[in-house]
Amino acid sequence: MSLSKVLKFGVAAVALMALSACEEDSRLSRSSRHYTPVPAEMIAMMAEKNTTKHAPILLRAYKQESEVEIWKMNAAGEYVLLKTYPMCRWSGQLGPKTREGDRQVPEGFYTITEGQLNPNSSFYLSFNVGYPNAYDRAHGRSGALIMVHGACSSAGCFSMTDKQIAEIYAITREAFAGGQKAIQFQSYPFRFTPQNMAKYRSDQHMPFWKMLKEGSDSFDVSKRETQVSVCERKYVFNRSACAPAESSSPVIAAVAAKARADEQKVAELIAAGTQPVRRIYKDGDQHPAFKHTHYADASAEGRVVAFAGAGVSKIADVSRPDALAEGPTEVPVPVPGDKKAAQAAAKATPAKVGAAAPVTTPAASQASAFAATPQPTTSGVSLFSRLLGGRSEGLEAVTPVEPATPQPVSSPLPPKPPIRSSDATQLRGLNAQLPAAR
Repeated sequence: MSLSKVLKFGVAAVALMALSACEEDSRLSRSSRHYTPVPAEMIAMMAEKNTTKHAPILLRAYKQESEVEIWKMNAAGEYVLLKTYPMCRWSGQLGPKTREGDRQVPEGFYTITEGQLNPNSSFYLSFNVGYPNAYDRAHGRSGALIMVHGACSSAGCFSMTDKQIAEIYAITREAFAGGQKAIQFQSYPFRFTPQNMAKYRSDQHMPFWKMLKEGSDSFDVSKRETQVSVCERKYVFNRSACAPAESSSPVIAAVAAKARADEQKVAELIAAGTQPVRRIYKDGDQHPAFKHTHYADASAEGRVVAFAGAGVSKIADVSRPDALAEGPTEVPVPVPGDKKAAQAAAKATPAKVGAAAPVTTPAASQASAFAATPQPTTSGVSLFSRLLGGRSEGLEAVTPVEPATPQPVSSPLPPKPPIRSSDATQLRGLNAQLPAAR
């Protein structure tokens, strides 16, 4: 092979490595990092929460907040929050991963098995979250090897510091040692508060996010792992694939009550003047705890050379650190049918997060539009769906998710009842019943 061909091959190999930044080689023998013990302080924290290092765990990640949570099952069989870790780096935008190379961190419900642990990661330690799942495959999404790893550098992965991933990895390893077969990993764009749901109500991904919220709500009200299936290209929860939902299930009833209470709060926020926006990143973000602590040295060809407070692996930085300099911006979204709002949005300057957002629609106009919206009827369309236009748009304007051999639904789901002031009281009552029902 000529020297020129060798050089071309080398350049191509480097480019491929950059595009597959999260790719791991799990064929190597286990490194000593695999056996890093769970810190004594963490063992003590577990004891305080009535759990042990061998008890099952569940993971939740939030992109906008740049946080990863570890939940542990206690002696009563409920999950309790063990620790929240600030995420050192994630890439892309809010919204799901759809294709290889889009730099998107996936959103949805994923499964981690012991075989997905990689003690020989180039990113210190890592484990594969299981993308693509059944939902992703039903939508023809591509990509693979999406990891939670160290090194504070991401091109589609959940990236932590080396110290953080060592602890998370050890807790995960011990859960498997205790007999857990699969760990649920819930990945969300943000916390599904009424404030966020009102703020992003016109985002093209909102129909997809509403679907994720139902699964998130199920965990929030029950503190049990959410049962996740796929039917007709949609996520379905707490039932087997396309089987009808159990109307007598206290968890399903509590989720429905929480949804109605949240929808009422969303309606109130819109009536009070909450403006719809889209949040745009140059290329992902990191937790505020890490701001101004991650440096790249051009003389080191983009390698990480310093990280205040915690060492990180010195690897090629694929995170585009310059993308963090400006921070996210929020772009006004005009309200459909409101010409004044459309004109205001067209003239508005995108607001840096933290600055006062430009007003694009008078609060009175939005309140009037909301007041004129009919209440839910036997059509089964919820108030929140009406607020969002009752339809999907953009990439997520698709119909539900479906397994290879879906089972027909024998009867339609009952329509949602109108919002009632007693929903909050009903939700509290249902939550009180859940431990006994389980």
